[in-house]
Amino acid sequence: MSTKLILTIGLLLPFCSVLAQEKPTIPDIDRIRLAEAFRLGETIGNRIWKDWDKAPFAVLLVTPENEFLIRHPKPSPDFTLIGYDPLLKSEVYFRKRTYPTDLLAAMPAIRGSIVSTIVVGQAENTSAQTSTPWIVTLLHEHFHQLQSSQPNYYTDVNALNLSRGDQTGMWMLNFAFPYDKAEVQEQFSTLSKLLADALESKNKAERSMKLAAYLQARQRFQQMLSPDDYKYFSFQLWQEGIARYTEYQVAKLAAAKYRPSREFRALKDYTSFAQVADAIRERIFKQLQTQKLGESQRVAFYSFGAAEGLLLDKVNPQWRNRYFVDKFDIGKYYNAAG
Repeated sequence: MSTKLILTIGLLLPFCSVLAQEKPTIPDIDRIRLAEAFRLGETIGNRIWKDWDKAPFAVLLVTPENEFLIRHPKPSPDFTLIGYDPLLKSEVYFRKRTYPTDLLAAMPAIRGSIVSTIVVGQAENTSAQTSTPWIVTLLHEHFHQLQSSQPNYYTDVNALNLSRGDQTGMWMLNFAFPYDKAEVQEQFSTLSKLLADALESKNKAERSMKLAAYLQARQRFQQMLSPDDYKYFSFQLWQEGIARYTEYQVAKLAAAKYRPSREFRALKDYTSFAQVADAIRERIFKQLQTQKLGESQRVAFYSFGAAEGLLLDKVNPQWRNRYFVDKFDIGKYYNAAG
């Protein structure tokens, strides 16, 4: 080897080392959290929803400086490859941060791809705050990926004709539902309390009586709404309410059937899945009793829809078989209740 070549290599090596050092890495605590979320989904997902493992599980982790893309089949050109992470079982890419650090949402977030991606801040920066609730919330968003990966999902959503010219999908958040209408607020409050009562029935006879009272009140609520308003209400229960229901079922099943990894259990902010499941259920019931439609608006439908899922488990345990076939109105699933 010539002296000139040796000198050239010697000059290039420090430069290559600097370039390698410039590539950021996912913090270890976030790698442990993400790996646990993937493992949890693989272990129990299909026990809750058939073929859940066939849905994409792409994640964009948002940190204060950078965003890390994991398990995405088609990264856009603005991402740089860091390398393969054996813990996450995925190539990892990064770019400078573009999203808020407190975001928790599933959407087609990567330019040029329709794949739904979970855009999520680190646990401490989100409403989850700590590791176990963060993982369970990630599975909530992963359920949205299952929803949107169904054949004809977008076509069927568009067929609801609720967008009113909006092409961005923001109508799902901003639809002009009559949240401030006094009679709608009052009936929704009554309906929520009747739903809680039906769920807390002590035996089948009591449940049958309370279910009948609830369904009558539900019909009255529907009659107060325009057809489009009821379609929006039903869509939100189907999409967001059942995602919250799934969040609870994930935590509940994990508490009973899943053993967290040693690394995850060693995290300083670790809490058991049983604690998280109890907290989710308590929050659902509390919101049914206290939440005001005029204040919470669309978010009120999360706990309401979750509670309907829990009630359907009692009165029509096969309802989940209809969920992806007869979409966007879980009220129909009471028809087979017996």
